[in-house]
Amino acid sequence: QVQLVESGGGLVQPGGSLRLSCVASRSRFSFDAMGWYRQAPGKQRELVATATSGGRTNYADSVKGRFTISRDNAQNTVYLQMNSLKPEDTAVYYCKASLQVNVEGASRDYWGQGTQVTISS
Repeated sequence: QVQLVESGGGLVQPGGSLRLSCVASRSRFSFDAMGWYRQAPGKQRELVATATSGGRTNYADSVKGRFTISRDNAQNTVYLQMNSLKPEDTAVYYCKASLQVNVEGASRDYWGQGTQVTISS
């Protein structure tokens, strides 16, 4: 059974940095994609950044140039380096790992419990 555990959230001032980590337990295989989503109060969960097993990355427009996603060599951990943080980045950040299950692109998704990131003066 796969479990994802996020860490690294906290409270920082605008312009500061944080690095989030997500570790996948019982990962007997590499995930096709791992990434980060976030959800602020009163808003829907939105994509922040994703990384495929082949190294392809994708970022939300709001974080391009500020956030960097990376995966470790074992592909069981994904990181999100967040720089130049803004108050609007405040949200609960969730890790997601996906396994492709067929050629049509259907996937099996696993979610972490979330870690709070607060940007405030």
